[in-house]
Amino acid sequence: MLRSALLNVMVGAALKAGRSLKRDFGEVEHLQVSLKGPADFVSAADRRAEQIVKTELMKARPGYGFIGEEGGKTEGTDATHTWIVDPLDGTTNFLHGIPQFAVSIGLERNGVPVAGVIYNPANDELYTAERGTGAFLNDRRLRVSARSKPEDSVVGCGVPHIARGDHVQFRNELKIVQSRFGGIRRMGACALDLAYVAAGRFDGFWERGVHAWDMAAGIVLIREAGGFVTDCDGHDNMLLNGTVCAGNEPIQKALLAAVKEGQRG
Repeated sequence: MLRSALLNVMVGAALKAGRSLKRDFGEVEHLQVSLKGPADFVSAADRRAEQIVKTELMKARPGYGFIGEEGGKTEGTDATHTWIVDPLDGTTNFLHGIPQFAVSIGLERNGVPVAGVIYNPANDELYTAERGTGAFLNDRRLRVSARSKPEDSVVGCGVPHIARGDHVQFRNELKIVQSRFGGIRRMGACALDLAYVAAGRFDGFWERGVHAWDMAAGIVLIREAGGFVTDCDGHDNMLLNGTVCAGNEPIQKALLAAVKEGQRG
């Protein structure tokens, strides 16, 4: 598969950070039995991975802006381009030795996500997409699923953490979705959930309280795989309002309607 120079830079950064995370993940699994637990170690692993990604990206495109989960925002001389990076999406999974986590790198041009790379080093799955060129998993072309009936579909979701998010609203939405859709999964890493929609593994996905770095890359993947992505109000403001509803066309439409109905309580 031929990739653009830009996408090659993103892939190189994701793979390098992924190798670091994979080494650290092996240590985390051993630390599960310690009384103190691996939380401090994981925080250091997260920061280390972000520094690797930032160094690689800024070396190749020094003028671009950078938004990272750990280091915040760095303004660039090129105001039209911004890297949006989560060096370790699925931190809680990583902390507990669950191999469902990823490096997520998105590129925004004039406020629109135009390229994305998501890499799970635990199983060596590399998702890539660039606007107008398609979405790929390890160089295999991706398409969203063809299922059209909600009762036959499996959708993913995010669940608000303790003391965070609107738990009542989520339960209202879940009640409606559960009554209409065949199955619901909560995997714990939004970037990978969106990648699963692009790969046709999930037919749809919704979540609230999502940061831009959790979904910038996944938005490009899904759209390039033929899917649809909006916020939970049906608008194209995902990165600004922190909600996302995605899927193939009929499932995304049905899921959005269910979420809106649940939102009204």
